Amino acid sequence: MILDILSYGFMQRGLLTGIVVSITCSMMGLFLVLKRYSLFGDALSHVAFGGIALGFFLNIYPIWTAFAVSVSTALGITKLRKSTKISGDAAIAVLLSSGFAMGVLLISASHGFTIDLFSFLFGSILLTSVQDALLIVAVSCGVIVTLIAIRKPLIHFTFDEEQAKVHGIPVEKLNYLFVALAAVTVIATMRLVGILLISALIVLPNITSIMMGKGFKNTMLISISLSVSAVVAGITMSYYFNLAPSGTIVMLMVAMFVGTLVAKHFGMFSKKTLHEHNMSTVS
Repeated sequence: MILDILSYGFMQRGLLTGIVVSITCSMMGLFLVLKRYSLFGDALSHVAFGGIALGFFLNIYPIWTAFAVSVSTALGITKLRKSTKISGDAAIAVLLSSGFAMGVLLISASHGFTIDLFSFLFGSILLTSVQDALLIVAVSCGVIVTLIAIRKPLIHFTFDEEQAKVHGIPVEKLNYLFVALAAVTVIATMRLVGILLISALIVLPNITSIMMGKGFKNTMLISISLSVSAVVAGITMSYYFNLAPSGTIVMLMVAMFVGTLVAKHFGMFSKKTLHEHNMSTVS
């Protein structure tokens, strides 16, 4: 079955980009979830929608405008939070409303929705061009390498910012880098599940793996495994059953979450929280 679909170029590109993006989302998403920034990815996706609409309005490759708008907005809202002491949920609300409003205005000025715009909203992994695939893989690999390189200070920063400061970690600079990486991750994910379902890919595998009560390293590995499995199975099922890949992938992740929730209810997993495990297990 797998060998059959691998004979098609669009399936090869879809599976390759899907696997790389799912790994990126799992790694970045775990830090977002642990910092209680679960909805930050959703807010950034709405900002990305505004960036995509701007690209279509200006007749510029929309991925580039989405990158520029999302990263600059993420950094700007972080700076605003620092200077005005706006709470995290309020900042997310500002991102959600302003990003989507900008997109709606630009779409109306551009005389409505197009097929290309719908592909960004709802995902079109099987229609990914060679150009898009190369860009997504390159950006995703860059995020993965960066996260691995800064993993130790990032773990301290995620669990306890005050303790991180005590250890001499430049928390403010790390915070800006963190939100920039989150913005880049959202842009790389758009083609896989679409703007409207990005938060599911970032959050669901991670809250599922966290419920299993393992250490940080094992939690991340489990999250990556769940995410990659759902993406590969979702793309394969969507091809054979003529379903939307984005919705299939997310529903498989929901099924994994519900299954883990039931298993935990019957005591099949540890009752320890991730915070209670020793972080020294992270290499």
